[in-house]
Amino acid sequence: MNKGLFITFEGIEGSGKSTQAIQLAEHLKERGYSVVVTREPGGTPIGVAIRQILLDPAINDMDYHTEVLLYAADRAQHVAEVIRPSLEKGKIVISDRYIDSSIAYQHFGRGLPLDLIIEINERAVQGLKPNVTFLLEIPVELGIERATKVSADRIERESIEFHKRVEAGYQELARREPERWRVIDGIPMVEEVHQSIVRALEVFL
Repeated sequence: MNKGLFITFEGIEGSGKSTQAIQLAEHLKERGYSVVVTREPGGTPIGVAIRQILLDPAINDMDYHTEVLLYAADRAQHVAEVIRPSLEKGKIVISDRYIDSSIAYQHFGRGLPLDLIIEINERAVQGLKPNVTFLLEIPVELGIERATKVSADRIERESIEFHKRVEAGYQELARREPERWRVIDGIPMVEEVHQSIVRALEVFL
């Protein structure tokens, strides 16, 4: 492979993104690819500190603009430190969340202007877009039940209505860019979902 491949996973809370990202990475490693698995927020040491602020359930008065800027700050460091250097080395980078999360959560969920979010994030990533994005779809109620079995972070504690707006936002984003997005049913067993992802990825490899 002459150049890297940038894969992202998106979806509501509890959709199984993290599990599927790891499973896909293992599959690709077995096929001989060099793979980096990462996440947002928290894919770098700086990002870990930002993640703690963003997801702290004790923080209940964060301004929405502060929120979008913190996510973008995490993303800027993530791209500079992890994603871009790995792609330049010809690796496959798999990220659990990327810019589409900010659009889904802060625009469709929070109601912040789309242009604002795009401008902030374009500055953060300097034009770096995923080659393919997997959207794992499950009912919102099921996702929240899965995500909050043990505890719930600041975002997971939002209302069902908020999470439904996020879900609708993801569906709209997938409709707008069908050449990049691959929508995957996240309800079946983990292995079945994994196989659906592997089949959908073949054209990009």
